[in-house]
Amino acid sequence: MSMRRESFLAHVQERGEYETPEDADRVARVVLALLGAHLVGTVRAELAARLPETYALILLSPLQAAEPLSPERFVRATAAWIEGATEQTALWDIGAVLSTAAAAAGDVLTREVLLQLPHGYDLLFGHPSPPDRPDP
Repeated sequence: MSMRRESFLAHVQERGEYETPEDADRVARVVLALLGAHLVGTVRAELAARLPETYALILLSPLQAAEPLSPERFVRATAAWIEGATEQTALWDIGAVLSTAAAAAGDVLTREVLLQLPHGYDLLFGHPSPPDRPDP
């Protein structure tokens, strides 16, 4: 079952300490668009099914990354797409959005999402893996 838009935004707003739901929406759109470009198949569809329709459509955008971005490059890309953002503020924005998406997805689906991404994204989602995690 998907999370309602208002609830999703309230969580992002609280976690990111944004002044308005519009600020939370702005960062959610950027982060989920970039994330969606890196996910494929049923994992991408299952994550989209757990998100509010607005954000599911953004995640399912047909744009696909030519190559997976490392977590550091993902942060830089996010900073480039959010007006006035720095890498430090983008990291904060990513954490607010991806931790909310992880909560909506649940632990099992979040682990499946992380298996599609380069090593290090677990920290961006707020789900650090044990140090002995093998690289995918």
